[in-house]
Amino acid sequence: MGHRAAGAPPNFSKGRMKILITGGAGFIGSAVVRRAVADGHQVVNIDALTYSANLENLAEVEGHPAYAFEQLDICDRAGMAGVFARHRPDAVMHLAAESHVDRSLEGPLEFVQTNITGTAVLLEAARAHLASLPPERQAAFRFHHVSTDEVFGALGEDGEFTEDTPYDPTSPYAASKAAADHLVRAWGRTFGLPVVITNCSNNYGPYQFPEKLIPTVITRALEGKSIPVYGDGRQVRDWLHVDDHAEALLLALTQGTPGETYCVGGDASKRNIEVVRMICAHLDRMAPANTPHEGKIAFVTDRPAHDFRYAIDSSKLERELGWKAKTTLEAGLEDTVRWYVENAGWVERIRQRGFHSERLGLVKA
Repeated sequence: MGHRAAGAPPNFSKGRMKILITGGAGFIGSAVVRRAVADGHQVVNIDALTYSANLENLAEVEGHPAYAFEQLDICDRAGMAGVFARHRPDAVMHLAAESHVDRSLEGPLEFVQTNITGTAVLLEAARAHLASLPPERQAAFRFHHVSTDEVFGALGEDGEFTEDTPYDPTSPYAASKAAADHLVRAWGRTFGLPVVITNCSNNYGPYQFPEKLIPTVITRALEGKSIPVYGDGRQVRDWLHVDDHAEALLLALTQGTPGETYCVGGDASKRNIEVVRMICAHLDRMAPANTPHEGKIAFVTDRPAHDFRYAIDSSKLERELGWKAKTTLEAGLEDTVRWYVENAGWVERIRQRGFHSERLGLVKA
């Protein structure tokens, strides 16, 4: 795809845009970048390259004429203004965030800084950029904020989150994302920024940094270590394959209605302990050393204020944009386990950077 002039209108006749993606070296962000480039969009990836970012995730688009990377912090006001001036994007997809709940218990102010202040800085940069565009490009511009179902708090034994669920965040991470959601809506209502918000369930798949549940289980099991499960493992999560999520995000950006929120779920709710046992069964087949892997499960002290259950109703996204998750949890987990088994070098390079899946987030009196 050739580069168009900065002031030219986006080529919506073929659905192609220049998208500024923040956090594009992260797990979900890199999946979106790969998908966007494959779909024919131009992508400008902005990432500060903090601990969980990994440019290896983007090897297949590195050097592509439709892809550009800039190492910048979204809290850098001058840096963000410069990016918009240089690249003149048609849209923003904002994924950059501190995202690990356990880390938010140990260092909550980092989450406030990145997730709240960073979002406000980006909104202001986008607002100034929007004002500089000609009318036809202003009408087409979009700011898409990618958020989480954790802003809604916890569910009991039944029910699902919808776009109308009241906010009730538990952790500092969830509260910082809730604050960011409110800022995005405020910039939409007060300043007329054409915004879209998505709130997703738990993502999994290849390239996920090994601090979240599924890659932690896989990588520790492959290394012959214990497999930690918080509490009794009865917490329920709705699991969404990252490739399905990337498809939904690009649909919401390109076809969503400004001012609207869309919930994105995988329609795959399971208790954590069930997911861990499914992973162990796949590992027994693919990596038979130290089997059965289930024997390595160790129940550990639960996370403080651990939300009991999340579940997402994605019917609005299906009804309005025609999206529905395609990947079953069984197939997605098998694919994910196989990827980690076959990409031990990717994990080893993360280990060499000093991360060893250690326990985080135990709040001390």
